[in-house]
Amino acid sequence: MFRRLLLFFCSLRLTVVLLGFSMALVFFGTLDQVNFGIHETQKRYFESFLVLWNPLPPFSDSPFARIALPLPGGYLLGPLLLINLLVAQIYRFRWSWQKSGILLIHGGLVLLILSEFITDFYAEERQFWLDEGQTKNWSETFMENEIVLIDRTDPTLETVYAIDSDDLEAGDWIDDERLPVRLFVEAYLPNSSIRPTGPNENIPLQATRGLVQERRLIAQYTPETFKDNEINTDTAVVRVFDGENELGSWMISNIFEGRFPPQTIQIGGRTYEIGLRFKRTYYPFSVTLLDFTHDRYPGTEIPMNFSSRVIVTDPDEEVQRESLIYMNHPLRYSGNTFYQASFANQDTSSMLQVVNNPGWTLPYISVALVGVGLVVQFGLGLSRSRVIRKSRKKESRS
Repeated sequence: MFRRLLLFFCSLRLTVVLLGFSMALVFFGTLDQVNFGIHETQKRYFESFLVLWNPLPPFSDSPFARIALPLPGGYLLGPLLLINLLVAQIYRFRWSWQKSGILLIHGGLVLLILSEFITDFYAEERQFWLDEGQTKNWSETFMENEIVLIDRTDPTLETVYAIDSDDLEAGDWIDDERLPVRLFVEAYLPNSSIRPTGPNENIPLQATRGLVQERRLIAQYTPETFKDNEINTDTAVVRVFDGENELGSWMISNIFEGRFPPQTIQIGGRTYEIGLRFKRTYYPFSVTLLDFTHDRYPGTEIPMNFSSRVIVTDPDEEVQRESLIYMNHPLRYSGNTFYQASFANQDTSSMLQVVNNPGWTLPYISVALVGVGLVVQFGLGLSRSRVIRKSRKKESRS
């Protein structure tokens, strides 16, 4: 039984089947980028064990929308390919100097597969929006959200309590001893449209306190969008409890910040701001945008080059470093890589893409190993062919 299992995992047929499924996964994933965008497609196809592909667009009313083609996902194909390669290497490979190139090639492939899993599990990608002259020590992602309680009692000190909200549903309790209150989620909309109620609309308000009462707002469900240039408006209605004492309910949304005044709660003589926002990552250093430059091709509006001149200030490390970030020339600091990504507000705001990937060097090493392995293997093959030709010439002469 064990021998059969071993032969199955090291067989060349399994390799061909897995590579075929991998090609199909890439093909159908590429097609679905039109419907779901890059990030959602990567999550559905390459960060899952099983994929259900349907040629119809999402939210289709067709009766065939429920019919889907099942495919193994990246989290299934990747480990199987890795096991297949390792078992074949151990069971079938016999070490010799003539096969040293193959060993290097296989080692590079193993490292490449491992680097992909490290990237999937540990890499973080955030956005860093800066206006000229602005200083920030945090970035955010438009793909994730968090509910926050911010202690505003002391204007010189900001204490933030943050709770990941993307997995929340109506009826969930947020009860943590580190929080000053308990929260009950009455409603959670992954995407919504928010508008004021009309003067003749007899619609009951969804919360008892805050902006809903002041601005007569209402949130209505909207299908989620997965396009890269669109953002989901997450909205929640939460009821706040101080012990057993109910303080009321508030509607919070990730589009309220900057558009409406903060919503505050008085708890035990302290003032807290309650809100829902895009998830933030804070750093022990700050970045200041000194100047943003946007060059265009003469006579057109086509960008030729755009760059950001920034200063990184790290008081703990006593670092103050000025850098110019532009296309293909990122800034690397403290394990983070800052890329020039976009701009706005008539060339006065710059967006830096911040990537923290502990395994970013592994693909370079794996490609180098494969390249060296190919050179070694072809070099050994050429040397062997020369030796064989020389021996044949000597035999013919004799």
